[in-house]
Amino acid sequence: MTREEAEETLRLTGALADEAIDVAGTALVLASFDRPAADLARYRAHLDGLAAEVAEAFQRLAPAPPVSAEAGLARRLEALNTVLFADHGYAGDELTYDDPQNANLMRVIDRRRGLPVALSILYLHAARAQGWAAEGLGFPGHFLVRVRHGAASAIVDPFNRGAPRDSADLRRLLKRAAGADAELAAEHYAPASNRAILLRLQNNIRLRLLQDDDLAAAAAVARRMLLIAPAEAALWRELGIVEARRGNLGDAIGALEKFLDLSGEEPARRRVADLIRELKAKLN
Repeated sequence: MTREEAEETLRLTGALADEAIDVAGTALVLASFDRPAADLARYRAHLDGLAAEVAEAFQRLAPAPPVSAEAGLARRLEALNTVLFADHGYAGDELTYDDPQNANLMRVIDRRRGLPVALSILYLHAARAQGWAAEGLGFPGHFLVRVRHGAASAIVDPFNRGAPRDSADLRRLLKRAAGADAELAAEHYAPASNRAILLRLQNNIRLRLLQDDDLAAAAAVARRMLLIAPAEAALWRELGIVEARRGNLGDAIGALEKFLDLSGEEPARRRVADLIRELKAKLN
């Protein structure tokens, strides 16, 4: 896939309703920017294979309808965990967590290692391909997955081979990420949209590039993110600030004006309007 084809695919994705977005397929397109010579079809075939293997595993585990929602859920989780973690060896990369490869779905598939959100994308793909109810949870510092069946549901941790997470586990995770005073709230159980999942995956890459002061690459990643989520006001502001740091004043002004078009946050709007005036003064 050429860069132009990848960008057009992302642009078309940005026009879709959220529920119509193929999260894993789009993550592969995003990965192709760093691996333009890679065979995208091979990775798509791997996704299809995971889904087929989960279907086969579930049939072996549940040849007859389960007697309860809890039993049906347990068999679904067992099929997913068997295929992804026991058979294919996927696991969280604890040794080189900050390696950018952990957010590139192609490299995650190659290495069988990745970040929580990357492994969750594979888990969600395999579950949703069966028609099962599965959603991402954008938990602070550690992405998770919730699977439902009837009245039963479970939160699992794909980074830790699908381990179940109860409220005590979630509380510990939250305090580790947000501080000792943080407490669980309804927002922590809210499902992440498909766009939000992809943005979180890419944000891992963007923030690491900013830490390395690679502003050009960080701006490029932000622009790809905006192809998927063109109404993401905060990201337009971030892009504008990066372009201003790069000295690309025209691009910075354009991005910041887009933020003003989209944002209703008045204090932030005033600050951005002031910045736009400063940048325009430098152009004169």
